[in-house]
Amino acid sequence: MWLLYQFPLCPFSRKVRLLLGEKGIGYDLVRESPWAMRDEFLDLNPAGTTPVMVEAEKGVTLIDSQAICEYFEETVEKFPLISGAAAGRAEVRRLTAFFDQNFYGDVVGPLLHERMKKRLVERASPDARVLREAMKRANVHMDYMDYLLDHRSWMAGPTLSLADITAAAHLSVADYLGGIDWAGHEPVKRWYAGFKSRPSFRPLLSERMEVITPPPHYEKPDF
Repeated sequence: MWLLYQFPLCPFSRKVRLLLGEKGIGYDLVRESPWAMRDEFLDLNPAGTTPVMVEAEKGVTLIDSQAICEYFEETVEKFPLISGAAAGRAEVRRLTAFFDQNFYGDVVGPLLHERMKKRLVERASPDARVLREAMKRANVHMDYMDYLLDHRSWMAGPTLSLADITAAAHLSVADYLGGIDWAGHEPVKRWYAGFKSRPSFRPLLSERMEVITPPPHYEKPDF
């Protein structure tokens, strides 16, 4: 059985969990707070980041969400998420990188630091200026997502792909932390409402991070 080392608001772990859910791959969760820098976890991943997947019987350790997703894309044929012609696969990878790098760097990372890490680790108050800037940038990125969904059925093309899974993972964490203003973003809102109803997504929405409460609409598919 695979073990997935993660914490509830890790967007990269959520990305992996959504892919595993869509492909029907079983795994057990291991709660890991990377800021604790446990020696046992650092032995698995000296970089100290989540997610990490381990299959002890096979002697396999996988590190980094994209590497993990690509591994299962290559080894499990069910429900391919990087499919189609070469140009289409390139677009899936481009948008996956956009959400993992740009959306995370501009929106999710600052929100996690201000509203989670400062509270749990540093025992400090969030910086309102940083929060306002993260929400402002979220709005800009969602304008781009609206544009994509106005021209496509899914983020990267006609079928659900790893780009959608990655976008939903990051958006869900930002929404949990109260960083998303849904007003004026109907295309993204419709797409995300559909995603929230998928069986792969429901377990994520039911989880909670200690002392941090999501907004009332967070778990509702119809919001």
